Amino acid sequence: MTSSFASAAGPSAIPARSTYHHGDLRRALLEAGLDLAREGGPDAVVLREATRRVGVSANAAYRHFVDRDALLDEVVSRAQSLAADVIAAEIEAADIEAAEGGAEAGGRARARFRAVGIGYLRFAMSESGLFRTAFAVPTDLRRSASPEAAGACGRTPFQLLGDTLDEMLEAGVLPPDQRPGAEMLAWSAVHGLAMLALEGPLRDLPAGFVEEMAPRLVRMVDLGLGVSLPETTGS
Repeated sequence: MTSSFASAAGPSAIPARSTYHHGDLRRALLEAGLDLAREGGPDAVVLREATRRVGVSANAAYRHFVDRDALLDEVVSRAQSLAADVIAAEIEAADIEAAEGGAEAGGRARARFRAVGIGYLRFAMSESGLFRTAFAVPTDLRRSASPEAAGACGRTPFQLLGDTLDEMLEAGVLPPDQRPGAEMLAWSAVHGLAMLALEGPLRDLPAGFVEEMAPRLVRMVDLGLGVSLPETTGS
């Protein structure tokens, strides 16, 4: 049985193309790279294969991407932007549900925060190749605010997470002393579940496992961030 995470509407598949006839070659190569990432993750993004799919020579491709790493770098950003689109859609759905339920500011902020984690996991399960490409390639946080990694809403996944944490702080449901570094804690929790389910010891569990666990996990993270821990003193 396929989980609704796997069948959920997310970024539409980019149709494969056998030859390139006219137009923007750089864009065509990037879209071919996205096809490859979707099919096999970051290791599958190979410039020579992208040129073959587009139907141009390697020399033509090198005018736009000097090597495989240059193509992969842009594919990573684009994959993150697609993740941002899925997360933003989840936030929008949470907003509607909270409004219909008459939630107050704190409840709305928490719902939006939880939606970020659920959207992240939805993207991981429905687009595992793109997810690995977006978040498993060794990079640093410079991409976290890059316009190239932003979705249609103009925000990257990391920015969407930070925005919702700021909203929780403003609404009074996140203690000020818990705000610093909260992005890292929340991100680590949901990413850990995703990778355990995709590549770790949880990969053989039923298809709907992550979908069932996602609301519980983000609730746990939410409630954990809302608790101010007492200061500890050395012995």
